[in-house]
Amino acid sequence: MTPLTSAWLSVALLFVCVVDLASSDKKLITPESGKDVTMTCAVPQGKTIRAVKWSRADLGDKYVLLYQDGQFDPANQHPSFKNRVDLQDRQMKDGDVSLILKAVTSTDDGSYKCRVLVSESASWEIMGTVNMSVSLPGQSEGVQTDMILFIVFVALAVLGALILIFCVGRCIYRRCKKTQNQVL
Repeated sequence: MTPLTSAWLSVALLFVCVVDLASSDKKLITPESGKDVTMTCAVPQGKTIRAVKWSRADLGDKYVLLYQDGQFDPANQHPSFKNRVDLQDRQMKDGDVSLILKAVTSTDDGSYKCRVLVSESASWEIMGTVNMSVSLPGQSEGVQTDMILFIVFVALAVLGALILIFCVGRCIYRRCKKTQNQVL
């Protein structure tokens, strides 16, 4: 593989990574501390929902919310979510299984997974992921924009470094080839 091909492949891979970060199906929300937040999640039309579970990986075997048989199941609910969570629509009309989390704090930061158990399935299906980063009051404006700008800046810096490495490598290659031709 030539240095030029390698450089272009690196640039293409970097571009794909940046586009993937920008267009991920994962949602990012940045609510203000103390506010209530709704994390949206929906089940495709035509599926009968048997149960809904919202979880966060760092909670271990505890969950944020479990709703089945028309009621909440508090058995393994993490204590920090007791009396702070609800479904936006307990009847789950139109497949809406969105979670309401009351009075968020920075301890609520994390990646939340929305899972459902539907009639046709014997296992939990992930319907969505919501990443939440709680901000201090007055700081929520522009947090997501700042993150995107940071990602773009890092991507451009990496791209610039790759171009510089390519140019230096190309110059060294040409000098070596020129020196080799002079020796012959």
